[in-house]
Amino acid sequence: QLQLVESGGGLVQPGGSLRLSCAASAGTLDYYAIGWFRQAPGKEREGVSCISHSGGKADYADSVKDRFTISRDNAKNTVYLQMNNLRPEDTGVYYCAAVWGMATMKESVYAYWGQGPQVTVSS
Repeated sequence: QLQLVESGGGLVQPGGSLRLSCAASAGTLDYYAIGWFRQAPGKEREGVSCISHSGGKADYADSVKDRFTISRDNAKNTVYLQMNNLRPEDTGVYYCAAVWGMATMKESVYAYWGQGPQVTVSS
């Protein structure tokens, strides 16, 4: 069974950068599309970005376009979310998730989830 482990969260000042990683501790990510989701305090979880199993197709929420970049290295069994020019509204718990199929930001289709590192953007 696929198991996902995220890393890279933390505290950063507005305008700063962080890179989140999503690795498979069991199984391989090669055939899975990966999505990143986040949940801010008091809000519902929302889709941030997703990438196809090959890495050839990616999508972003409007709120993070031109600031966040999703990528994957299947040789390292890892997917990344590079977050630049971070804003306080980017604060939340970030989750990666895997689905056998097309990349989508519809969270209900994702079968496997990581534990969710905290990202805090504050001065």
